[in-house]
Amino acid sequence: MSMEAAFQALIDARRDEIVILSAGNASEMWWGLTQDRDSVFYLEASMSLAPMFGAGIAMAVPQRDVWVLNGDGALVMNPGTLMVERQMDLPNLKHLVVSNRAYGSTFDASLPNAAHNDYPAMARALGVQRAAQFETVQDLVGGLEMLRAPGHGLFVLEVEALGRKIPAPPIDGPEMKFRFGRWMERACGVRIFG
Repeated sequence: MSMEAAFQALIDARRDEIVILSAGNASEMWWGLTQDRDSVFYLEASMSLAPMFGAGIAMAVPQRDVWVLNGDGALVMNPGTLMVERQMDLPNLKHLVVSNRAYGSTFDASLPNAAHNDYPAMARALGVQRAAQFETVQDLVGGLEMLRAPGHGLFVLEVEALGRKIPAPPIDGPEMKFRFGRWMERACGVRIFG
């Protein structure tokens, strides 16, 4: 499926989930489709740690699901995040891997072992009970209830490589922090800033 179609399906299905996006194509695509400056955190320069950032948010706001979207390049860079996620087992943390079998943020450089990487199997081998892969938009839409069900999970969106660069969100780190933090305060009733 195309990355744009997969993201549009998630955007259309989004209720009150908190969305955290890793550096590269995930942030760029979501920004391009939504122009959302407040209720999404674009974790640019995340170096594969978007799931850990999302885990912190999930711990702070247990009444909301947290969708973390990062690329398979990030997962390949740091598969240890799966071990930490499994140990934390946060019921509201949903890790969505955008799998294009390439390092999309570096102009589709090849991933190691790309054709053979089975991310749901990796997650299950670590004890993650809810792991699934969606290869079509219909699969993704049909799997939304699995995504929304209580319990931590890893969900792979198998997408085609973009083959092009798309513009990054035009928001710097400090602005992002304050916009998102203020939105969290309003939307979730938590105190972020003193």
